[in-house]
Amino acid sequence: MSGLNWGVLLPILVYLGVLYLVAARSNRLMTRSSSFLEEYFLGSRGMGAFVLGLTLVATYASGSSFLGGPGVAYKMGLGWVLLAMIQVPTALLTLGVLGKRFAILARRIGAVTLNDFLRARYESPWVVVLGAVAALVFFSAAMTAQFVAGGRLLQSVTGLPYGGALALFAGTVVLYTTVGGFRAVVLTDAVQGVVMLLGTLLLLGATVAAGGGIGHITATLRSIDPALLTPFGPGGFVSRPYILSFWVLVGFGVVGLPFSAVRCMGYRDSRSLHRGILLSTGVLAALMLGMHLAGVFGRAVLPDLTEVDRIIPELSLHLLPPVLAGLFLAGPLAAIMSTVDSQLILASAAVVKDLYLNYVAPGAEATPEGKARVKRLSLGCTALLGILPFLVAYDPPTIIVWINLFAFGGLEAAFLLPTVLGLYWKRANAPGALASMAVGMVSFVAIQQVTKRVLDMHVIVPSLALAAAAFVAVSLVTAPPKERVLHLFWGDRPLP
Repeated sequence: MSGLNWGVLLPILVYLGVLYLVAARSNRLMTRSSSFLEEYFLGSRGMGAFVLGLTLVATYASGSSFLGGPGVAYKMGLGWVLLAMIQVPTALLTLGVLGKRFAILARRIGAVTLNDFLRARYESPWVVVLGAVAALVFFSAAMTAQFVAGGRLLQSVTGLPYGGALALFAGTVVLYTTVGGFRAVVLTDAVQGVVMLLGTLLLLGATVAAGGGIGHITATLRSIDPALLTPFGPGGFVSRPYILSFWVLVGFGVVGLPFSAVRCMGYRDSRSLHRGILLSTGVLAALMLGMHLAGVFGRAVLPDLTEVDRIIPELSLHLLPPVLAGLFLAGPLAAIMSTVDSQLILASAAVVKDLYLNYVAPGAEATPEGKARVKRLSLGCTALLGILPFLVAYDPPTIIVWINLFAFGGLEAAFLLPTVLGLYWKRANAPGALASMAVGMVSFVAIQQVTKRVLDMHVIVPSLALAAAAFVAVSLVTAPPKERVLHLFWGDRPLP
């Protein structure tokens, strides 16, 4: 205990306590809800603009954005900052492409998860089962990366051993997500979004001051390696095709991420949607620019860092008083928590809603005993699915940004085309969707095993191209969707 940095640890413990209080409040609201499933997995579709905007930002800005991304920027310079800024229109693209139409259809068909939408659109159990399996696999990989990031962060700044830090982080996230459900997730996301923004501005200002101003920092970086100041980085790492392919991976492709799509189901009204777009875009721009610039500028302040993922914690500990460092470090901690809690609640939904209630025990909620069983199953699945990646994270990998990008790419390969084409292309059918999901995921994983780039592009580009070709070709040579599906999705009202 004598080796603990209590000046940093105490503010973090207070912050974690606040998150649990939010979850406890959400749990009380859950007990009064008329529909447990809609409340637990979608917050009764009650998000206003402030919560919608910040939950999108907080969910998307993960440990990769606050630890892995600045770490790569430390190595690669301003070119990686340029690459990171591709993420700024994320909320605009998600809410703009899906937006009102997706929310209206979700309410019409009673969808609580993205797979509910796919089930109604394609009327295929295989599409839903494959989607649920994809969600579980890639969410598990993503949660493992986030748990590693959270454990490393707490270890480096508090003096806790890695196992204890990991247990504190994972235990907090699993507890408040299990207890409070979706409402706790989005409300804590809103709190964490504010913490992330304030922490980013504070650390960037401290880094610029410690480096002697931007002019002096620029001169120092030039003396280390002039390529750090170019758009393409040392060795031309950030090439033009790679930049363009990132517009797919972390730009338009995020429309296909289930945790982005489900937020398009859960906002309150059109006013919340429009204001949420503006708020989330502005906050995300500040976060991405501030954190990645801090990573680059940190090279001038701490030039000999070997573990680049530690640049943000090291800067905070070197430049800020302990209490302020603790308050600031709640920012990256918030980024990690706000991503993993969304992944966890959706992984649980994949088991309970998409598989159990659809195919194992349809109509289980029709009786009081069934409702109680579904509630116990939901809480138990959430806890269990949080414990499994926690156990895997005890043997952590090296640079978390690549694991996170792998999980993002896998989810996009599975869900992007069935979601967007299912929403806007009437000829899209179940065989086409199934072919797209299978080809997209298999090609993404297979190409990743062979190479990290194809024609100097990220592998998500050829994977989605192959998936799109399979979707269109198979849809056109098989039977079109049934008339009731077309009427449900494009008619004025569903059929009786």
